[in-house]
Amino acid sequence: MTTIAVLGNGRVGGSLATALTRAGHEVNVADRTPGAAADAVRAARIVINATPGAGSLDRLVALREELRDKILVDVSNATVDGPDGLPAHLIYPGSSLAEQLQEALPETRVVKTLNTMLFPVMTAPATLTRAPDAFLSGDDPQAKQTVLDLLTDLGWHKDWITDLGGIRTARATEAAVLFVPHVIRTTGFAPFAISIAR
Repeated sequence: MTTIAVLGNGRVGGSLATALTRAGHEVNVADRTPGAAADAVRAARIVINATPGAGSLDRLVALREELRDKILVDVSNATVDGPDGLPAHLIYPGSSLAEQLQEALPETRVVKTLNTMLFPVMTAPATLTRAPDAFLSGDDPQAKQTVLDLLTDLGWHKDWITDLGGIRTARATEAAVLFVPHVIRTTGFAPFAISIAR
């Protein structure tokens, strides 16, 4: 059992919290009351950033001391939405939210994952008709192994998980969010994930 703080109690954070609790972890979801995020992070070993990516950097930098020596699992994409509310542009072109977080929080081990799929797939990957892929980006091998183990608790087979390398590789998976609005406009909000055919 691992103590996990989930920052963000929307659809992504809520579904991750439910699934991780079901898998036997102790999960605290931080709401918007003053001090709730700091208290949850302070008590956790692993912190999941499921807050809207546009404001994640400011929110997490404010928790710098609480995040010291923690594993920060970033599942968000930092985008500017278009008129239809779907992602239109990247906030950090040529970089990524994960890289910005790692630079701003050097004593926190940032791992990027689960950001190349619609949120229902994060906790139920086997429901798709083909095996999906989850990607890991991060500079700390031990942190990535811990996150890989967490993904298996969520139903991800190890051969569906690809370690892409250092945190700089997150710019590739974050850029993949630009596929999302086109897929949604074509097929609707049916669950999907970006996969590599082998």
